[in-house]
Amino acid sequence: MMSLPVIRRALVLFDIDGTLVRRAGPHHRQALVHAVRRVAGLDATTDGIPVQGMLDPDIVAVMMRNAGAAQGAIRESMPAIVRAAERYYLRVCPPLAGKLCPGVAPVLDRLTRRGHLLGLVTGNLTRIGWRKLGRAGLREYFQLGAFGEMAGTRAALAGIAIREARGRGWIARGAPISLIGDAPADIGAARRNRIRAIAVQTGVTPAEELAAQRPDFLLRDLRDLRLRMVE
Repeated sequence: MMSLPVIRRALVLFDIDGTLVRRAGPHHRQALVHAVRRVAGLDATTDGIPVQGMLDPDIVAVMMRNAGAAQGAIRESMPAIVRAAERYYLRVCPPLAGKLCPGVAPVLDRLTRRGHLLGLVTGNLTRIGWRKLGRAGLREYFQLGAFGEMAGTRAALAGIAIREARGRGWIARGAPISLIGDAPADIGAARRNRIRAIAVQTGVTPAEELAAQRPDFLLRDLRDLRLRMVE
């Protein structure tokens, strides 16, 4: 007899960079640069691109446009670039256990013990995002994720994660859902999905810029998160 899924109290979605992990080194950017060079033969760079809150495929597209590539060539080469970037990052990703944002491990422990389902909404490519979490010692906390190549916007990624959690029977239709991130794009994604927006000041966005987006909660870091905010 098949066992029924355990229904969790709430779904809490997290961004990765600047929210769970920060100062993770240049390896992610290097993976994108390497992949564009290997697949498209272009010497492209992320310099001058405001990458915070962007999806990896969008970063790659801007890199290639800046290097003179046509839109058709960008679109045609993107799947191969995604695969090449992931392969490269899997080889070079360093240990990240010392790169956690303040309060991350205690918060994930507390949410898990409370019976919440944890997921990811990130611009990272799938294998890059999971590898970061693995090298940071956080992989075991997360049951699902929506990643940069899965949709064209962060809001659409959040929708994917929500639909998966509901479709698998992991949360009830009316269960509280929150998205925690460090960028205005995270707040916007939460708003467009009509879920709670929780902003943390552990990324590069100034606090006043986050406050201007009117998140439901604006936290110094995850040490300030309270269970009532996600339940």
